Amino acid sequence: MMKDDSKKIQQAVALSFDGKSAPKITATGKDLVAEEMILIAKEAGIHIHQDPHLSEFLQLLELGDEVPKELYLLIAELIAFVYMLDGKFPEQWDNLHQKIVAQA
Repeated sequence: MMKDDSKKIQQAVALSFDGKSAPKITATGKDLVAEEMILIAKEAGIHIHQDPHLSEFLQLLELGDEVPKELYLLIAELIAFVYMLDGKFPEQWDNLHQKIVAQA
């Protein structure tokens, strides 16, 4: 019997990040709950990263759990990317592009 992939389970995981400690799981959901989480996030202008494998792993964690160290770097890169999309950079990055060009 062939597996029907057209009925994939929608899932979502919400993370919070205070900039001081590892990101924490703030909500998880599947099917209708996941769809509602995604809709609310989109309406609020929250960036959404779609990665089924990462979501499956994060679904295994409990609410309030910090993201494990093994995944922290991946999550940190995603958060940094979202900040850059929003035009936000650390203060130390002021004129960083000029410093790089000057050294070239």
